[in-house]
Amino acid sequence: MNWRAPLSVALLLGALLSGWAVWRQRDVAPVAPRANLRPDYVLNDFELVVLDRQGKEAFTLRAPRLERDPARKTMQIATPVFTLPPRDPAHTPWVVRARAGWVSADADELRLRGEVVASSRDAQDRPLRMESETLNVFPERDRADTRSQVVLTQPGLILTGRRGGEARLDTKRVTLHDVTARYARTAR
Repeated sequence: MNWRAPLSVALLLGALLSGWAVWRQRDVAPVAPRANLRPDYVLNDFELVVLDRQGKEAFTLRAPRLERDPARKTMQIATPVFTLPPRDPAHTPWVVRARAGWVSADADELRLRGEVVASSRDAQDRPLRMESETLNVFPERDRADTRSQVVLTQPGLILTGRRGGEARLDTKRVTLHDVTARYARTAR
């Protein structure tokens, strides 16, 4: 048997298959370029006042760095400090700090992550402090919530919500889940 005939047929089939594959590829649409992953703007060492839909101050933000995502219109923030003004001028604002923050496109949701500390004063003008690893704040609704453990400290009392909690920012009313309480001596 002649070995050249089967080899010639195999080479001819390979050439035909290669030509067919190249011909099929010519009709494929070009791959769309990857979305621009760079922020459309960056702020360094800034203070920003954000207004709500009625034109009133929703919150003030101070941070060393902010990056805005051009596609989603959201903002990523390094070590933010948010000041949430009270609806009633007789009350004190909330000051919320974290290692990282995120602001929704409409600025109606703030997500704080890492060593979150929220502090204010209660109706009796006593210091009020909440600590957690995560906190979601909704400034227009005067609400905040977390599913992470939260520690609420007031003079003489430390409450721990092991399964998170919610806070009404306007009334300074905090609800914790799966609570333990510890009484602490108050300095005079």
